[in-house]
Amino acid sequence: MPTIKDRARRNRAASRHSRSFSLWREVLAAYAAPALMAGTAGVVTGQQDLAVAACTSIAGTSAVVAFLTGTWLRHGGRPRRWTTTTPTVALTGVLVITAAGAAALLGWFTAHWLPAHTPIPAAPWLERLRIDLPVSAALATTIVTLRWRSTTTASPI
Repeated sequence: MPTIKDRARRNRAASRHSRSFSLWREVLAAYAAPALMAGTAGVVTGQQDLAVAACTSIAGTSAVVAFLTGTWLRHGGRPRRWTTTTPTVALTGVLVITAAGAAALLGWFTAHWLPAHTPIPAAPWLERLRIDLPVSAALATTIVTLRWRSTTTASPI
């Protein structure tokens, strides 16, 4: 005869797996988590530029990438077949490489090409983008992909 604790544990486990993927919650978490963590680190270490970047380039990139990745994965409520049948590690790896690569190109473009070809002067915060954008994109893509995948079930081939 199952005990009350066993039933409660099963109910908790079932409710954890029955949660649906909510894009707005993922985007909110993707903004808030890095903003709080990097902002706190900037304040504690006295790095004002990190505290500012935490709420702008770091958190902003994370939120945008979380939105784009989540939207692409959901595919209008009907996920692409290969995204549900591909092993989670492989799917996550492909999406992280794609998002981080695109963000690295955007960071390079912003930091180097814009000052050289436009009236925008080179500045230290522009250089930060070369690192902030791809790191934020990689983390946001990984988290959103893993969380999305945990709410889907693999379709039979």
